Amino acid sequence: MKALAARRQDRRAPLVLLLLALLLTGAVYAVVAPPSADASAPAATGDDVETGRQIFQANCSTCHGPNAEGTEWAPSLVGVGAAAVDFQVGTGRMPMQNSGPQVLAKDVQFTDEQITQLAAYVASLGAGPAIPTEEQVDPAGGDPANGLSLFRTNCAMCHNAVGAGGALSEGKFAPALLETSPEHIYEAMLTGPQSMPVFNEATLTSQEKQDIIAYIEAQKEPSPGGLELGSLGPVSEGVWAWVVGIGLLIAFSVWIGAKSS
Repeated sequence: MKALAARRQDRRAPLVLLLLALLLTGAVYAVVAPPSADASAPAATGDDVETGRQIFQANCSTCHGPNAEGTEWAPSLVGVGAAAVDFQVGTGRMPMQNSGPQVLAKDVQFTDEQITQLAAYVASLGAGPAIPTEEQVDPAGGDPANGLSLFRTNCAMCHNAVGAGGALSEGKFAPALLETSPEHIYEAMLTGPQSMPVFNEATLTSQEKQDIIAYIEAQKEPSPGGLELGSLGPVSEGVWAWVVGIGLLIAFSVWIGAKSS
């Protein structure tokens, strides 16, 4: 008994217990953590990766470094995944035209094939979110009603209640979503570009992302209430009533006064 008690009081016991706890924590996380990349996405070929590397060296390495490790002007791309590349390059935000508080969308500089190859190269540097499949971004597979609830909870405070966009601090803004493709909306939720938070599977599931896409697509339909007035709700409606309504009353009063004199 004394020998057993002595072994329990060994000074190395806390270190052994700590190592066992770390191993157990890592094993549990590996089992329950959501995958960072979509296994259903088509695998890139070696030729795609090599061609993407050449495109990267010619167009991106000046800012992001020859091995995409990042520089003082641009972040590292190791581990950002193919989805981030497809969003940034596919919306024309990259290559960046000039510096500023926010990278602006512009005309796309590459073909779809080149974007796919560039994304394949960056994905080969480290695991990250993959480009979503057509089934994942199909609005027909989502529930607009549930998407409305999710959008109001997670997105409306920046993007407006119907995705019309809105101003942020320090010269930044949340862009309008009505011209954005379902694929890029999904990728933005998945990767969190610029000021946007990341909505991974633990925050919004793939189905919930699809529901949000279905809601945004529904907002592209003609407004049943007539003029949208920027879709800003009572603010724009109140301004319209004040400017037009009060303006007409003033004009009418002036006309009456002119007639009476």
